[in-house]
Amino acid sequence: MLQQADWLLTLPTALSQFVDLGEDSLVPDDFTEREMQSGMWWRHLVAGAMAGAVSRTCTAPLDRVKVFLQVRPTEFVSIQACVRHMYQEGGTKSFWRGNGINVFKIAPESAIKFTAYEQVKRLLRGNSKRELTIYERGLAGSIAGAISQTIVYPLEVLKTRMALRKTGQFKGMADMAQHIARHEGLRAFYRGYLPNLIGIMPYAGIDLAIYETMKNTYTSRHAISASDPSITLVLACGTISSACGQLASYPLALVRTRLQASCNEDTSLLQIFRNIIQKDGFVGLYRGITPNFLKVAPAVSISYVVYEHVRQALGVTMT
Repeated sequence: MLQQADWLLTLPTALSQFVDLGEDSLVPDDFTEREMQSGMWWRHLVAGAMAGAVSRTCTAPLDRVKVFLQVRPTEFVSIQACVRHMYQEGGTKSFWRGNGINVFKIAPESAIKFTAYEQVKRLLRGNSKRELTIYERGLAGSIAGAISQTIVYPLEVLKTRMALRKTGQFKGMADMAQHIARHEGLRAFYRGYLPNLIGIMPYAGIDLAIYETMKNTYTSRHAISASDPSITLVLACGTISSACGQLASYPLALVRTRLQASCNEDTSLLQIFRNIIQKDGFVGLYRGITPNFLKVAPAVSISYVVYEHVRQALGVTMT
Protein backbone atom coordinates (compact mmCIF):
# COMPACT_ATOMS: atom_id res chain seq x y z
CA MET A 1 0.00 0.00 0.00
CA LEU A 2 1.25 3.47 -0.76
CA GLN A 3 2.13 5.84 2.02
CA GLN A 4 -0.32 8.69 2.42
CA ALA A 5 1.84 11.28 0.65
CA ASP A 6 2.63 8.93 -2.23
CA TRP A 7 -1.02 8.04 -2.55
CA LEU A 8 -1.96 11.71 -2.84
CA LEU A 9 0.70 12.28 -5.49
CA THR A 10 -0.74 9.57 -7.71
CA LEU A 11 -3.71 11.84 -8.37
CA PRO A 12 -2.86 13.87 -11.47
CA THR A 13 -5.58 16.43 -10.80
CA ALA A 14 -4.32 16.87 -7.25
CA LEU A 15 -7.48 15.92 -5.38
CA SER A 16 -9.59 13.98 -7.85
CA GLN A 17 -10.01 10.99 -5.58
CA PHE A 18 -11.63 12.66 -2.58
CA VAL A 19 -12.38 16.26 -3.58
CA ASP A 20 -15.39 16.60 -5.82
CA LEU A 21 -16.48 20.11 -6.72
CA GLY A 22 -19.45 19.04 -8.78
CA GLU A 23 -17.56 19.96 -11.91
CA ASP A 24 -16.06 17.68 -14.49
CA SER A 25 -13.30 15.83 -12.67
CA LEU A 26 -11.24 14.67 -15.60
CA VAL A 27 -8.46 12.38 -14.45
CA PRO A 28 -9.46 9.23 -12.56
CA ASP A 29 -7.69 7.65 -9.63
CA ASP A 30 -4.34 5.94 -10.16
CA PHE A 31 -3.84 2.73 -8.20
CA THR A 32 -0.85 0.47 -7.61
CA GLU A 33 -0.67 -3.15 -8.79
CA ARG A 34 -1.08 -4.29 -5.22
CA GLU A 35 -4.27 -2.26 -4.78
CA MET A 36 -5.64 -3.58 -8.07
CA GLN A 37 -4.93 -7.21 -7.16
CA SER A 38 -6.24 -6.93 -3.60
CA GLY A 39 -9.47 -5.28 -4.68
CA MET A 40 -8.75 -2.25 -2.52
CA TRP A 41 -9.27 0.04 -5.52
CA TRP A 42 -13.06 -0.34 -5.50
CA ARG A 43 -13.19 0.80 -1.87
CA HIS A 44 -11.37 3.98 -2.86
CA LEU A 45 -13.93 4.52 -5.63
CA VAL A 46 -16.86 3.93 -3.27
CA ALA A 47 -15.41 6.35 -0.72
CA GLY A 48 -14.82 8.92 -3.45
CA ALA A 49 -18.36 8.51 -4.79
CA MET A 50 -19.83 8.96 -1.30
CA ALA A 51 -17.69 12.04 -0.72
CA GLY A 52 -18.77 13.46 -4.06
CA ALA A 53 -22.45 12.79 -3.37
CA VAL A 54 -22.38 14.53 0.02
CA SER A 55 -20.28 17.41 -1.29
CA ARG A 56 -22.52 18.03 -4.29
CA THR A 57 -25.64 17.83 -2.15
CA CYS A 58 -24.29 20.35 0.37
CA THR A 59 -23.28 22.82 -2.35
CA ALA A 60 -26.26 22.18 -4.67
CA PRO A 61 -27.96 25.56 -3.93
CA LEU A 62 -24.87 27.40 -5.17
CA ASP A 63 -24.77 25.18 -8.24
CA ARG A 64 -28.39 26.00 -9.09
CA VAL A 65 -27.76 29.72 -8.56
CA LYS A 66 -24.85 29.44 -11.01
CA VAL A 67 -27.09 27.87 -13.67
CA PHE A 68 -29.68 30.65 -13.30
CA LEU A 69 -27.02 33.34 -13.63
CA GLN A 70 -25.52 31.60 -16.66
CA VAL A 71 -28.77 31.01 -18.55
CA ARG A 72 -30.99 33.92 -17.51
CA PRO A 73 -28.70 36.93 -17.11
CA THR A 74 -31.40 39.50 -17.88
CA GLU A 75 -33.89 38.09 -15.35
CA PHE A 76 -31.43 37.53 -12.50
CA VAL A 77 -28.67 40.07 -12.01
CA SER A 78 -27.43 38.90 -8.60
CA ILE A 79 -27.13 35.89 -6.32
CA GLN A 80 -29.70 37.43 -3.97
CA ALA A 81 -32.24 37.71 -6.81
CA CYS A 82 -31.73 34.04 -7.70
CA VAL A 83 -32.10 32.88 -4.11
CA ARG A 84 -35.24 34.96 -3.65
CA HIS A 85 -36.79 33.60 -6.84
CA MET A 86 -36.01 29.96 -6.00
CA TYR A 87 -37.50 30.24 -2.53
CA GLN A 88 -40.66 32.07 -3.70
CA GLU A 89 -41.16 29.69 -6.63
CA GLY A 90 -40.64 26.34 -4.92
CA GLY A 91 -39.73 26.79 -1.26
CA THR A 92 -36.65 25.37 0.44
CA LYS A 93 -36.75 22.10 -1.53
CA SER A 94 -36.25 23.96 -4.80
CA PHE A 95 -32.67 24.81 -3.83
CA TRP A 96 -31.78 21.15 -4.52
CA ARG A 97 -33.64 20.82 -7.82
CA GLY A 98 -31.49 18.86 -10.28
CA ASN A 99 -29.18 17.55 -7.55
CA GLY A 100 -30.58 14.02 -7.75
CA ILE A 101 -29.27 13.59 -11.29
CA ASN A 102 -25.99 15.24 -10.35
CA VAL A 103 -25.46 12.64 -7.62
CA PHE A 104 -26.86 9.74 -9.65
CA LYS A 105 -24.31 10.19 -12.46
CA ILE A 106 -21.28 9.99 -10.15
CA ALA A 107 -21.15 6.17 -10.05
CA PRO A 108 -21.47 5.38 -13.79
CA GLU A 109 -19.20 8.28 -14.75
CA SER A 110 -16.50 7.17 -12.30
CA ALA A 111 -16.71 3.53 -13.41
CA ILE A 112 -16.49 4.36 -17.12
CA LYS A 113 -13.70 6.87 -16.55
CA PHE A 114 -11.68 4.45 -14.44
CA THR A 115 -12.02 1.61 -16.97
CA ALA A 116 -11.11 3.85 -19.92
CA TYR A 117 -8.20 5.36 -17.99
CA GLU A 118 -6.66 1.96 -17.27
CA GLN A 119 -6.97 0.93 -20.92
CA VAL A 120 -5.40 4.14 -22.25
CA LYS A 121 -2.54 3.84 -19.75
CA ARG A 122 -1.80 0.33 -21.02
CA LEU A 123 -1.68 1.64 -24.59
CA LEU A 124 0.71 4.44 -23.64
CA ARG A 125 2.92 2.12 -21.60
CA GLY A 126 3.07 -0.55 -24.30
CA ASN A 127 5.05 -3.66 -23.38
CA SER A 128 7.19 -1.85 -20.83
CA LYS A 129 6.44 -1.66 -17.10
CA ARG A 130 7.66 1.91 -16.71
CA GLU A 131 5.79 4.52 -14.70
CA LEU A 132 3.94 7.05 -16.79
CA THR A 133 4.88 10.70 -16.39
CA ILE A 134 2.33 13.07 -14.88
CA TYR A 135 1.70 14.53 -18.33
CA GLU A 136 1.11 11.09 -19.83
CA ARG A 137 -1.35 10.41 -17.01
CA GLY A 138 -2.93 13.77 -17.78
CA LEU A 139 -3.34 12.79 -21.43
CA ALA A 140 -4.78 9.41 -20.45
CA GLY A 141 -7.14 11.12 -18.03
CA SER A 142 -8.30 13.63 -20.63
CA ILE A 143 -9.10 10.82 -23.07
CA ALA A 144 -10.88 8.85 -20.35
CA GLY A 145 -12.78 11.99 -19.34
CA ALA A 146 -13.86 12.54 -22.94
CA ILE A 147 -15.12 8.93 -23.21
CA SER A 148 -17.06 9.05 -19.94
CA GLN A 149 -18.52 12.46 -20.77
CA THR A 150 -19.70 11.18 -24.14
CA ILE A 151 -21.63 8.36 -22.47
CA VAL A 152 -23.13 10.24 -19.51
CA TYR A 153 -23.61 13.61 -21.24
CA PRO A 154 -27.41 13.23 -21.61
CA LEU A 155 -27.58 13.25 -17.80
CA GLU A 156 -25.76 16.60 -17.84
CA VAL A 157 -28.44 18.03 -20.11
CA LEU A 158 -31.19 16.64 -17.88
CA LYS A 159 -29.49 18.10 -14.80
CA THR A 160 -29.43 21.59 -16.35
CA ARG A 161 -33.04 21.35 -17.50
CA MET A 162 -34.15 20.06 -14.08
CA ALA A 163 -32.37 22.96 -12.36
CA LEU A 164 -34.25 25.45 -14.54
CA ARG A 165 -37.69 23.84 -14.48
CA LYS A 166 -40.65 25.27 -12.57
CA THR A 167 -42.43 23.52 -9.73
CA GLY A 168 -44.82 20.89 -11.08
CA GLN A 169 -43.65 21.28 -14.67
CA PHE A 170 -42.52 17.64 -14.87
CA LYS A 171 -43.18 14.57 -12.74
CA GLY A 172 -39.50 13.69 -12.63
CA MET A 173 -36.39 12.90 -14.64
CA ALA A 174 -38.06 10.22 -16.79
CA ASP A 175 -40.97 12.52 -17.64
CA MET A 176 -38.61 15.32 -18.64
CA ALA A 177 -36.49 12.93 -20.75
CA GLN A 178 -39.60 11.75 -22.60
CA HIS A 179 -40.71 15.35 -23.17
CA ILE A 180 -37.31 16.34 -24.62
CA ALA A 181 -37.15 13.25 -26.87
CA ARG A 182 -40.70 13.80 -28.12
CA HIS A 183 -40.48 17.54 -28.83
CA GLU A 184 -36.78 18.11 -29.58
CA GLY A 185 -35.45 14.74 -30.71
CA LEU A 186 -32.59 12.64 -29.39
CA ARG A 187 -29.99 15.15 -30.61
CA ALA A 188 -31.12 17.51 -27.87
CA PHE A 189 -29.45 15.25 -25.28
CA TYR A 190 -26.06 16.19 -26.76
CA ARG A 191 -26.67 19.92 -27.08
CA GLY A 192 -23.57 21.71 -25.80
CA TYR A 193 -21.40 18.61 -26.13
CA LEU A 194 -18.76 20.29 -28.32
CA PRO A 195 -17.78 23.12 -25.90
CA ASN A 196 -17.85 20.56 -23.10
CA LEU A 197 -15.37 18.36 -24.98
CA ILE A 198 -13.17 21.31 -25.99
CA GLY A 199 -13.01 22.45 -22.37
CA ILE A 200 -11.50 19.17 -21.15
CA MET A 201 -7.95 19.84 -22.39
CA PRO A 202 -7.40 23.38 -21.01
CA TYR A 203 -8.98 22.44 -17.69
CA ALA A 204 -6.87 19.32 -17.22
CA GLY A 205 -3.67 20.90 -18.59
CA ILE A 206 -3.84 24.07 -16.50
CA ASP A 207 -4.93 22.18 -13.39
CA LEU A 208 -1.96 19.79 -13.69
CA ALA A 209 0.62 22.45 -14.59
CA ILE A 210 -0.31 24.86 -11.79
CA TYR A 211 -0.54 22.13 -9.18
CA GLU A 212 2.89 20.72 -10.01
CA THR A 213 4.48 24.19 -10.26
CA MET A 214 3.07 25.40 -6.94
CA LYS A 215 3.94 22.20 -5.09
CA ASN A 216 7.49 22.01 -6.45
CA THR A 217 8.14 25.72 -5.87
CA TYR A 218 6.95 25.55 -2.27
CA THR A 219 8.83 22.36 -1.41
CA SER A 220 12.09 23.64 -2.97
CA ARG A 221 11.95 26.98 -1.14
CA HIS A 222 11.17 25.39 2.22
CA ALA A 223 13.55 22.43 1.85
CA ILE A 224 10.71 19.89 1.88
CA SER A 225 10.81 16.70 -0.13
CA ALA A 226 8.49 16.98 -3.14
CA SER A 227 7.62 13.31 -2.65
CA ASP A 228 6.45 13.92 0.92
CA PRO A 229 4.12 16.96 0.95
CA SER A 230 1.76 17.68 3.81
CA ILE A 231 -1.98 17.23 3.41
CA THR A 232 -2.41 20.99 3.92
CA LEU A 233 -0.04 21.72 1.04
CA VAL A 234 -1.75 19.22 -1.26
CA LEU A 235 -5.20 20.60 -0.40
CA ALA A 236 -4.10 24.21 -0.91
CA CYS A 237 -2.30 23.57 -4.21
CA GLY A 238 -5.14 21.39 -5.46
CA THR A 239 -7.81 23.95 -4.58
CA ILE A 240 -5.96 26.82 -6.28
CA SER A 241 -5.04 24.79 -9.37
CA SER A 242 -8.63 23.56 -9.71
CA ALA A 243 -9.90 27.13 -9.42
CA CYS A 244 -7.44 28.28 -12.11
CA GLY A 245 -8.51 25.41 -14.38
CA GLN A 246 -12.14 26.41 -13.94
CA LEU A 247 -11.27 30.06 -14.61
CA ALA A 248 -9.66 29.12 -17.93
CA SER A 249 -12.44 26.82 -19.09
CA TYR A 250 -15.42 28.72 -17.61
CA PRO A 251 -16.48 30.53 -20.83
CA LEU A 252 -16.88 27.15 -22.52
CA ALA A 253 -18.81 25.85 -19.50
CA LEU A 254 -21.10 28.90 -19.73
CA VAL A 255 -21.77 28.33 -23.43
CA ARG A 256 -22.32 24.62 -22.78
CA THR A 257 -24.94 25.34 -20.12
CA ARG A 258 -26.79 27.80 -22.37
CA LEU A 259 -26.83 25.27 -25.20
CA GLN A 260 -28.10 22.58 -22.82
CA ALA A 261 -30.93 24.86 -21.69
CA SER A 262 -31.84 25.98 -25.22
CA CYS A 263 -34.69 24.37 -27.14
CA ASN A 264 -33.56 26.05 -30.36
CA GLU A 265 -31.60 23.71 -32.63
CA ASP A 266 -30.31 26.64 -34.71
CA THR A 267 -28.38 28.10 -31.77
CA SER A 268 -24.65 27.54 -32.29
CA LEU A 269 -21.50 27.75 -30.19
CA LEU A 270 -20.12 30.79 -32.06
CA GLN A 271 -23.49 32.52 -32.06
CA ILE A 272 -23.75 32.33 -28.27
CA PHE A 273 -20.17 33.60 -27.85
CA ARG A 274 -20.93 36.49 -30.20
CA ASN A 275 -24.17 37.40 -28.42
CA ILE A 276 -22.54 37.36 -24.99
CA ILE A 277 -19.64 39.58 -26.02
CA GLN A 278 -21.92 42.02 -27.87
CA LYS A 279 -24.30 42.40 -24.91
CA ASP A 280 -22.01 42.12 -21.88
CA GLY A 281 -18.47 42.25 -23.20
CA PHE A 282 -15.68 39.94 -22.07
CA VAL A 283 -16.97 40.01 -18.47
CA GLY A 284 -20.16 38.33 -19.66
CA LEU A 285 -18.21 35.14 -20.37
CA TYR A 286 -17.75 34.74 -16.60
CA ARG A 287 -21.37 35.24 -15.64
CA GLY A 288 -22.16 33.06 -12.60
CA ILE A 289 -18.56 32.32 -11.66
CA THR A 290 -18.94 33.84 -8.17
CA PRO A 291 -21.17 31.06 -6.76
CA ASN A 292 -18.91 28.59 -8.56
CA PHE A 293 -15.92 29.86 -6.57
CA LEU A 294 -17.92 30.22 -3.35
CA LYS A 295 -18.52 26.49 -3.28
CA VAL A 296 -14.86 25.50 -3.74
CA ALA A 297 -13.79 25.80 -0.08
CA PRO A 298 -16.82 24.02 1.44
CA ALA A 299 -16.73 21.37 -1.30
CA VAL A 300 -13.08 20.63 -0.62
CA SER A 301 -13.58 20.45 3.15
CA ILE A 302 -16.76 18.34 3.03
CA SER A 303 -15.34 15.95 0.43
CA TYR A 304 -12.15 15.38 2.36
CA VAL A 305 -13.90 14.78 5.72
CA VAL A 306 -16.49 12.41 4.21
CA TYR A 307 -13.85 10.56 2.21
CA GLU A 308 -11.71 10.00 5.30
CA HIS A 309 -14.64 8.64 7.35
CA VAL A 310 -15.92 6.33 4.59
CA ARG A 311 -12.37 5.17 3.81
CA GLN A 312 -11.79 4.19 7.44
CA ALA A 313 -15.20 2.50 7.64
CA LEU A 314 -14.30 0.39 4.59
CA GLY A 315 -10.95 -0.55 6.09
CA VAL A 316 -8.78 1.33 3.60
CA THR A 317 -5.47 2.29 5.18
CA MET A 318 -2.78 4.66 3.91
CA THR A 319 0.22 2.93 5.39
